[in-house]
Amino acid sequence: MDNERDLPQAEPVLDLASRLTQDHHQSLKLWLRMLSCTVKIENEVRTRLRASFGITLPRFDLMAQLERFPEGLRMGELSKRMMVTGGNITGITDQLEQEKLVLRVVDPKDRRSYSVKLTPAGRRAFDEMARVHEGWIAELLHGVTPDDKTRLIDLLSHMKQQLNDISIKD
Repeated sequence: MDNERDLPQAEPVLDLASRLTQDHHQSLKLWLRMLSCTVKIENEVRTRLRASFGITLPRFDLMAQLERFPEGLRMGELSKRMMVTGGNITGITDQLEQEKLVLRVVDPKDRRSYSVKLTPAGRRAFDEMARVHEGWIAELLHGVTPDDKTRLIDLLSHMKQQLNDISIKD
C-alpha cells in the first residue's frame, strides 16, 4: 500500500432513496425522494424561524391558519387543518395567547366552544414572518428553474388529485 491507488476507498454515504436497487418499486423511490426534500426544507425553516423570530414551526403554522380566516377558527377545526391533536392545539394556543398574538373568543352559537383569532399584534407579527419565510423558500429552491417548478407543481397537483380520489373510495 505504497501508493494512493492501493489505499482502501471509503464507500460513499447514500441516503435511503439512493440505496434502492432497480428491483425496488419506482414509486417507493419517488416517495422517499419527496420525503427527503420535504424534511430538509422543513428542518431549515424550523431553524430559521427559531433563530430569527423565536418561534416554533407549529406556532407559525397555527398563525398561518388563522391568517387565512380573520373571523377565527374553532379549536377542532385548527386541529383538523394542522393534523395534530386537540391537546397540541390547546398548548400552542395557550403560548400564543400569553404573548398576546391570538385571542380566544366564545362562539356565540355554542358558548361551550371557542374560536381563536389573531390579534392585531399577531397579524403584524405573522405578516413579517410570512414575508421573510417566503424569501427563505425562494432561496432554498433557487436551484430549480421556473420551468421545472411549473412542471413539478403540475405533476404533484395531479398526484394529489389521484391520492384524493383513492381516499374517497376508502
